[in-house]
Amino acid sequence: MNAIAGQDRSGGTQHVETAEFRTGLVSWLDDHQAELVPPFVSVGTLEEQMAQLSRVKRALFDAGWMRWGWPEAVGGLGGPPMLRAVLGEEVTARGLVEAGFYSMTEVLAPTLAEFASPDLAREEIPKLLSGEAMWCQGFSEPGTGSDLSSLSCRATPSDGHWVVNGQKLWTSLAQHSSRCVLLTRTGPPGSAHRGITAFFVDMDTPGITVRPFALLNGAPEFAEVFFDDVVVPADRILGEVDGGWAVAMNILPFERSTSFWHRTAFLARRLQQLVDRAPDDVHSATVLGEAFQHVYAMRARSRLTQYKLAEQGTIG
Repeated sequence: MNAIAGQDRSGGTQHVETAEFRTGLVSWLDDHQAELVPPFVSVGTLEEQMAQLSRVKRALFDAGWMRWGWPEAVGGLGGPPMLRAVLGEEVTARGLVEAGFYSMTEVLAPTLAEFASPDLAREEIPKLLSGEAMWCQGFSEPGTGSDLSSLSCRATPSDGHWVVNGQKLWTSLAQHSSRCVLLTRTGPPGSAHRGITAFFVDMDTPGITVRPFALLNGAPEFAEVFFDDVVVPADRILGEVDGGWAVAMNILPFERSTSFWHRTAFLARRLQQLVDRAPDDVHSATVLGEAFQHVYAMRARSRLTQYKLAEQGTIG
């Protein structure tokens, strides 16, 4: 039986459906809190956090919660995308997973659902939702930064497949990822955004080298990724050849949609923890008051984005 079996999704408003979903979810999380809490103290290592993320997503998927808000065509249970925002809010606010890692599902999976072949989306998205797989995003390159129109990592057609050569930089969690949404140059050097193609690449393909590097906090969350004569099947193109700019422009808004709501939920939790521990003095009150304004301004803005996404399907 799924997590909210018996719910009438054919009638009523989205508000009622979302409220029912949250009530059932909170009850389920309360019952399973002890078995879902992280086994490590404080933030844990990156490897511990990734293992915890997979464990929690597996439990949520098996209970049905992780599938709500996703189309049935890709293995979901239907319902509005707002249900995914509620799930991530409740899970990250409890500190069960790291908000940034959990929210990556909301950045890449919607684009795969729209641009991949139906068979590929139906096969791969449940793996991401269940914690079986992690994906990364191969966009930025040395010398180009976020200027995607000037990227040079090239894909060349060859005997019914494509061969990729080049380098990506600032690739989050590449060493823990089984797939990569990869932007490549397929048009002539000066084709800018008109000559880009997006692929869905298996990270264990021969010729891919991942080199993680540590940030100031010591965690190797980012990596360089090198592609040396990497063979990619033609059926792994997302969208059309030279149509990768549309894929990129579809992904980027999702970085500030449901995924951002998850992060604001985490920040609100951390703020409350600081309030509970802060000294009772004027300086602390001033600092916390300013932080409160910033955090809840972000949450208010993100909340508006959630409703815009629910009503229009896109946020521009």
